[in-house]
Amino acid sequence: MTATKPLALISVSDKTGIEALARGLVAAGYEILSTGGSANCLKAANIAVTDVSTYTGFAEIMGGRVKTLQPLIHGGILARRGRDEAVMDSHGIRPIDVVAVNLYPFEKTISQPDCSPEDAVENIDIGGPAMVRAAAKNHAAVTVIVDPEDYPASLTKIEAGEMDLGNRRHLATKAFAHTARYDGLIAAYLSSRNETGDETGLPGFYTPQFEQKQSMRYGENPHQRAAFYSEAKPAVGSIATAEQLQGKALSFNNIADADAALETIKLFSEQPACVIVKHANPCGVAQADSLAEAYQRAFATDPTSSFGGIIAVNRSLDTTTARQILDQQFVEVVIAPAIDAGVAEVFANKKNVRLLLSGTWPASSPASFDIKKVNGGLLLQDRDLHRLTQADCKTVGQRAPTEAEWADLLFAWKVSQMVKSNAIVFAADGRSLGIGAGQMSRIDSARIARWKAGDANLSLLGAAMASDAFFPFRDGIDTAADAGIKAIIQPGGSIRDEEIISAANENDIAMVFTGIRHFRH
Repeated sequence: MTATKPLALISVSDKTGIEALARGLVAAGYEILSTGGSANCLKAANIAVTDVSTYTGFAEIMGGRVKTLQPLIHGGILARRGRDEAVMDSHGIRPIDVVAVNLYPFEKTISQPDCSPEDAVENIDIGGPAMVRAAAKNHAAVTVIVDPEDYPASLTKIEAGEMDLGNRRHLATKAFAHTARYDGLIAAYLSSRNETGDETGLPGFYTPQFEQKQSMRYGENPHQRAAFYSEAKPAVGSIATAEQLQGKALSFNNIADADAALETIKLFSEQPACVIVKHANPCGVAQADSLAEAYQRAFATDPTSSFGGIIAVNRSLDTTTARQILDQQFVEVVIAPAIDAGVAEVFANKKNVRLLLSGTWPASSPASFDIKKVNGGLLLQDRDLHRLTQADCKTVGQRAPTEAEWADLLFAWKVSQMVKSNAIVFAADGRSLGIGAGQMSRIDSARIARWKAGDANLSLLGAAMASDAFFPFRDGIDTAADAGIKAIIQPGGSIRDEEIISAANENDIAMVFTGIRHFRH
């Protein structure tokens, strides 16, 4: 069968860029097939379009549910060039060489608070995935485009006659990833709801999808292969969306530590603040009237551990702070929401230091899942986004905290939330004084935090203490009292709570319970 023009099919939910794509294809000699809203959009732009229903001779039915599920469409997409021409001729099927399709906005629909089960189901695309998968399967002959960002480059190659097998395979791979993510979202939505559509909890099926963003020389250790993958739509103000302004490529450990630093600094907004992270643990956190002062106070918590650390700040990085950081210590990565004029020039003298711009993050983090891989499976949980206020706490000792002690307690509690368990944090006047992290017993974390403070010549007299989980024995309280701690914040809930409270009372320590735990493994 001889066709006067090659065919291109455009049927999209996201209509970004389709006018330019269609005009380019028409100029390149293509006849455009289209459906519904896409066809109307192109016609309104005075682009010649053939409706699919006109081409197939079969009207769209069932409110548009059935329009492209038809042999003339799928035969044209799936036909093997050089092999199926006889069948095509006998059935009047023309080859479709370009398929630009993206799917009903299921994800956007279910994200609406008033989305009903009926709305969700109606936005499950059927014909779209069928065409995308058919075109991707036949990428030896068919160009399939699901991402509007790929329109310009694809059109350029089509116009130049340079759309080769390698290009089509790349686009086909993206197409299969597109439909896989789409089906995963549907399975997760349906499996997390009961018969009436009400949400029941975590999904019965969870299929995350990540795209490789960066290949790495090695992983956590040199003998491990690694790459960095980002979500399809990573959160604004995250490591996945940060812009690297200078420095060597980020390593596996750089990214892990940078994420810990950025997520910690997000907890502090009232004043300029700085956090220094080493091996995924904060080793110094402080807030002050200026970034420069906050940095100096954070660094003073643990100068030894700060060597080779990751630094994050919550304000635009100024030249004074930048010079202090680079003159005072060896640093791997510095992260800031923005930089002042002149900061880039300061860092240019230290070309290996990575400087990242995170951009401004929202006041509250969107709900999402935390995933931990185990051999043969994974653990899935809500991210720990709990934020504590003074009103949430319960004073349990004989003495209530003073106003200054409350400020110290809440500051220490924020820091403890980001420290690996078992976590103990000593703090006062908006700065950490000693941090004990990741020990098998809580008393060891308390001893380490005290030792760290002493090693840095920081006094703990009158300071506050935070523990991410309850104290199983009074030895942690006795260690704190011996160091001079005057206020303690902890979840409570131990079978020995009365003994713990008595130990605090004996030492005139104000104690408050939060009723919430922050284990971090």
